[in-house]
Amino acid sequence: MDTRHIATIDLGTSKTALTITEISGERVEIIYYKKIPSEGIRYSYVFNSKQAGDVVRSLVEDAEKELRIKIRSAVVGMPKYSIRKESGNAKVPMDPEECITEEDVSELKDIAKASYPLDDTQNEELYGAIAQSFSNGDEIGLTEEDIVGVSSDYFSGNFNLFIGKRKYLDNIDVAFKRIGLKIQKKFFMPEPEGKAILTKGEMDNGVALVDIGGGSTSVSVYYRGILRHYASIPFGGKSVTGDIKTECMIPEDTAEKIKTGFGGCMPDKLQNLSEKVLHICSDSEIPSIQIPVKYLSEIITARMKEIIEAVLYEIQASGFADHLRSGVVLTGGGAKLLNCANWFKELSGYDTRVGKLRNLFSASGYEDFYDPDATVSAGLILAAKNAHVPDCLEDCTGESSSVDSDSVNADGSVNADGSDTLGTHDKPETNDEDGDDVTGTVFDPAPEEAKETGQKKKPQAQSGKAAPAKKKKEAIWTKVGNLFNDMFDDFGKESV
Repeated sequence: MDTRHIATIDLGTSKTALTITEISGERVEIIYYKKIPSEGIRYSYVFNSKQAGDVVRSLVEDAEKELRIKIRSAVVGMPKYSIRKESGNAKVPMDPEECITEEDVSELKDIAKASYPLDDTQNEELYGAIAQSFSNGDEIGLTEEDIVGVSSDYFSGNFNLFIGKRKYLDNIDVAFKRIGLKIQKKFFMPEPEGKAILTKGEMDNGVALVDIGGGSTSVSVYYRGILRHYASIPFGGKSVTGDIKTECMIPEDTAEKIKTGFGGCMPDKLQNLSEKVLHICSDSEIPSIQIPVKYLSEIITARMKEIIEAVLYEIQASGFADHLRSGVVLTGGGAKLLNCANWFKELSGYDTRVGKLRNLFSASGYEDFYDPDATVSAGLILAAKNAHVPDCLEDCTGESSSVDSDSVNADGSVNADGSDTLGTHDKPETNDEDGDDVTGTVFDPAPEEAKETGQKKKPQAQSGKAAPAKKKKEAIWTKVGNLFNDMFDDFGKESV
């Protein structure tokens, strides 16, 4: 059975985490996981490439020394904030005497991701495209299962398009190029995160996955198994830490420590903990500071109320607020605050729980991988696994993983499929070594012939004349428009 080693890097606002995973068939084993404080990252995007790259270099060097390997490349996630959502309809012609197949559906998805007409190609990038429904002209609102087997002269798909800033992706490339680490692929994270933490039943019945990160909080709404809405706000754990720092007049690192050690929501429900008083000693002549845990909780509760109300606004804006039968699932570092889920439930009325990773990973010796703040790392692993990302390591004998030189970009980054982002709009379609299109959402089903590595294509049967070349389909786009007006755009420019 083929075994691969995948290196994933979570570029978070508060922490940067490196995970090395051994994948053998369906077995996914974590063989290394480490996280350290981030530098040069704001609101989940890289703004100082040198600082961010130096942190990644430190993680990589520690892992190489401990495991005695060489990390040649890695998989990273795209920024979560400053992303807008648009809606569009892509239509392709079909032979009316033939039935629509799963391959046709996958091809439509790939064509849609590669051809969506952006308004500002110099500054924007298509981060992800999620199919919402399909139509054959007579019927609308069909699922993928419904459309397969139908005959029509054309069929179309309705897509949610998630568009972000190209500069943020370029900054990641610069950071990795400086340290000589190649990028195999960048992934748009909402869907992979959902696959790592949500059950199929939850996504079918309707659920909101709320990731309370360090610099931003994102909300992903699922219904009938599909990601229906995604949005992010520029408030998170660092906002809470900043409030504690300001109100208690203590250094930021001290504020972070007491938040993680004693912080919680709903001060009246902290029981005996609320009666404790923290004594912050100083080496200078300034007298020690006394901070009641109840007062600390009041500061945290006020900021978390603001974050929760902003999340509820996004859930309402999604149009699926009345369809969340599975309630809300919290993840990210902020979800570890005491009573965070209870506070969300009290303010929203939704059943709320703190999410745990599904039983898809083995992480013996790295139990902190199961913490809520490792959800992005888990999602990256599943995304890389399903996208058949090749081996990222070079063993101590010097035997390197096979990376085709043709897939190396001009800036030094490298991808398994030859593209630097998911669904890049201005690049030609990219095929793997078997000729199969490997672009698109990482959980799209792969063609049958691409499921086994090293499988050769069967030669076509020889006949009296050459088989006609299959005409390449072109999508006809109809833009529905911008469905999401981000009320937090101006806030993102302020110091929160």
